[in-house]
Amino acid sequence: MAGAIGKVKQVVGPVVDIEFPPEGVPEIYNAIEIHRPNGTILVAEVQQQLGDNWVRTVAMDATDGLPRGVDAVDTGSPITVPVGRGTLGRLMNVLGQPLDGRGPIEA
Repeated sequence: MAGAIGKVKQVVGPVVDIEFPPEGVPEIYNAIEIHRPNGTILVAEVQQQLGDNWVRTVAMDATDGLPRGVDAVDTGSPITVPVGRGTLGRLMNVLGQPLDGRGPIEA
C-alpha cells in the first residue's frame, strides 16, 4: 500500500530489513524511501517478503550509520529512471540521478 510507514529493524551492509503494518506490506520491487536522521533519503528496493510483516530490501546507496527504528515509506511503485533522447551520452546512477555534472536530465 503506497504511503505505508514501516520501521527499519536490521541493517547488514546493503541489506535492510523493515517491518510494516500488516495492512501495508509492500510488493516485491517497490521502492522504499528510508528517512535518515540527517534529513536525507535512502532509496531501497524490496527483494523479499520475509513474513510477519517484514520485507528485505537492498539499498541503492551506502547504509553507513543508518540506525534501527527510522521510518521507511513505501512509494507504491518500482524505482524509475528517465529514458529518451535526453539520456543519450549522459552518466547517471541507478536512480537516474546525473553524475556527469551537466545538470538535470531532460527526458
